[in-house]
Amino acid sequence: MKIIKVLLFTVLVLIGIALITALFVKREYSAEREVVINKPKQEVFEYIKYLKNQDNYSKWNQLDPGMKKSYQGTDGTPGFIYAWESKQDNVGKGEQEIKNIVKGERIDFEVRFKEPIESTSPIYMKTEQVSDGQTKVKWGMKGRMPYPMNLMCLFMDMEAMIGNDLQTGLSNLKQVLEQ
Repeated sequence: MKIIKVLLFTVLVLIGIALITALFVKREYSAEREVVINKPKQEVFEYIKYLKNQDNYSKWNQLDPGMKKSYQGTDGTPGFIYAWESKQDNVGKGEQEIKNIVKGERIDFEVRFKEPIESTSPIYMKTEQVSDGQTKVKWGMKGRMPYPMNLMCLFMDMEAMIGNDLQTGLSNLKQVLEQ
């Protein structure tokens, strides 16, 4: 009986230390990556403003080719929603909505993950003319890990993980548009 009490006390102390530590670990993260595409800015912007086109370049959209997809509204306009559902845990279930478009400049999205973990994150894509035939595309995401899940940030570099996925998507986008 004494061993059980000692083990229980030890487990409670470890949980308490973890919970206290989580109070001091940052909860927000962000990542942004960019690529220069050898196409005019307007052509690039007209392609990226359509969420359905993300199937051709986004790493996340390509994780499960068999996932169920549904759409609401008019693609390329604020209010358009692209929803997905997958049996794969690394894809899960969620939706992405176009929240705002500054024509030729910026698109703001909101991604709402529903499964396996519920969260909402703002995402954006910006275009910037480098020259007549070159466009810089920036793709960024911000997120927040709720307490005490933010403790995982000590062991996982969310900015690097998300940034690598964004960079893969941008490299794919460059390849698609420059073909």
